[in-house]
Amino acid sequence: MEAVFAIAVGVVFGAGIWLILRPRTFQFITGLLLMSYAVNLFIFAMGRLWVDKPPITPAPGIDPAQFADPLPQGLVLTAIVIGFATTALYLVMMIGARGLSGSDHVDGEEPRQ
Repeated sequence: MEAVFAIAVGVVFGAGIWLILRPRTFQFITGLLLMSYAVNLFIFAMGRLWVDKPPITPAPGIDPAQFADPLPQGLVLTAIVIGFATTALYLVMMIGARGLSGSDHVDGEEPRQ
């Protein structure tokens, strides 16, 4: 299961890198989003993925190693919120740059043919 998850994270991160190298700003922003999602999944996976196990149990005398670690979950939640804010900032900057230059090319002008 871990190998399949690692491959999925790698594919999402690789797709993000491919999109960052594209010449349009919308593709660039989408690539940044995919890379941030891949990093969030990686951090979440580092907290041990358990199925049908509660994260916190108040019962005394139970080994805490049997439960999921809540710290990576909190880190991922924080990263998602920050990712939404930065994405909104990128989109506003992209719309402004397109309005000023008349193009959504990353260099600000269309390539000459």
